[in-house]
Amino acid sequence: MNELLDRILTAHGGLARWRNFTEVRATIVTDGAFWGIKGLVQDQAPRRMTVGLRQQRASVTPFGAPDQKTAFSADRIAIEKLDGTIVAERSNPRAMFDGHEMTTPWSPLHRAYFNGYALWTYLTSPFLLALPGVGVEEVEPWNEGGQVWRRLRATFPAGIATHSDKQDFFFDSELNLRRHDYNVDVAGGFDAAQYVDDTVDADGIRVQTRRRAYRRGPDGRALTDVVMVAIDLSDISFT
Repeated sequence: MNELLDRILTAHGGLARWRNFTEVRATIVTDGAFWGIKGLVQDQAPRRMTVGLRQQRASVTPFGAPDQKTAFSADRIAIEKLDGTIVAERSNPRAMFDGHEMTTPWSPLHRAYFNGYALWTYLTSPFLLALPGVGVEEVEPWNEGGQVWRRLRATFPAGIATHSDKQDFFFDSELNLRRHDYNVDVAGGFDAAQYVDDTVDADGIRVQTRRRAYRRGPDGRALTDVVMVAIDLSDISFT
């Protein structure tokens, strides 16, 4: 394992402890300009997110109606009633985004898939960097507001659904995750920089609870005039 990654995982609770758990749950509140760009309405009502740690799966409740939830995996997305009745579903969901640009409108299934893979990525970071098939290398450090952040570049295999195959993860002197860069392939591939803060301890695992994503300029700096996506996490528990 990459030496820096090993230290980062230890600082976040350690792989041994992480592997004792199978699931993480959190309350999420979401906002930002991105949803309106996609023709969607996003309220700030709290929702409950469940993410699997052994397989790539996720679900958010409620979704679209009080008695509905999502069921996400890398090769399928569904909207279901709480009793399991299928409202809508799609196999090979990534194909739904073929030809999409940033302003292409999304259906509820598009939104459900994006929510599933994005929150799975966030709630398993940085431990997802130790998954089989994920390539990790340290690249040049980054200066952010006078601080020097070390940076890991990850290359994800095709079997993992996430924003893009290459992503950068930035860590401060305490080895806290502070920033996450990626391309949003499902929305035309635009460059994004997500700032991460407010670290808490949840069952011995260090978790960042505040995320703010912006467009990223050609110089790598975040264009902070518009918050594209805002996510606040609370009530986090591992089982």
